[in-house]
Amino acid sequence: MSMIKKRPGRTNVFLTVLLFLGCITILFPLYMAVMIAFKSPTEMTNDIAGALGFPSHWSFSNFSEAMKVTDFWHTLGNSLLITGATIVIAILLHSMTGYAIGRSMARKKGFRMVYYYIVSGMFVPFAILMMPLVKETAVLGLDNRLGVILLYVVFYMPMNVMLYSGYLKNVPLALEEAADIDGASAWKTYWTIIFPMMKPMHATVAVLTALGTWNDVMTPLVILSSSKGTTLPLAQLNFQTQFGTNYNLAFASYLLALIPILIFYIFCQKQIIGGIANGAVKG
Repeated sequence: MSMIKKRPGRTNVFLTVLLFLGCITILFPLYMAVMIAFKSPTEMTNDIAGALGFPSHWSFSNFSEAMKVTDFWHTLGNSLLITGATIVIAILLHSMTGYAIGRSMARKKGFRMVYYYIVSGMFVPFAILMMPLVKETAVLGLDNRLGVILLYVVFYMPMNVMLYSGYLKNVPLALEEAADIDGASAWKTYWTIIFPMMKPMHATVAVLTALGTWNDVMTPLVILSSSKGTTLPLAQLNFQTQFGTNYNLAFASYLLALIPILIFYIFCQKQIIGGIANGAVKG
């Protein structure tokens, strides 16, 4: 019996170098942030060693001071409230909209026009909408956290509807036809069959919406009229003054703000990778 030798897999040098450069691009700023966050202000010199060198003494004093400056627990609560409410409303509202449009635009041109109209909102820059939104939210009494949440839901609607509509191509239509034969209404079919099967896309929408909402500064800055609703990124502007920037406290605060969104991503990543809807029904 002849032995069949397996050829060793070839290494793609170009992709390997590209991945290495990508890792460096991500890890270098993170390394720099950690080093500066644990240093004392006296160690911050103008040379490269002042930014990249290890601190002489690892101290958490910058973190405690940054928490005082930003009123950390209050601003963190506002960010969690705004981000969490935006994610929940976006998943519920945008998934229903994407389902209604995605299942109907192949048969009815009107739904296709509605789809293009909604998706076109992705190409409208916020700078054009900023001043009218500031005026409208003030007149309607929405210059608060509720107004910011509603604006985020509208801002992320074009992207999320496009994602949901595209993902529905992976959900077999035979499932809905079987439910219709069993006498289930469209509402019941959606909530009992379609909505659970779109769990990977729910996770994707949640992560993308959370990243944009959590890190946004401009919307709360121009909309909120009271400091009670100040978000964490907005409070971090306190580190920048007309005389300079306190980088030690700023980077310590940035690392603290990174932890919640990092935990959220780790929790959702399995669903993003899963893709459980593919192959649900064999053709």
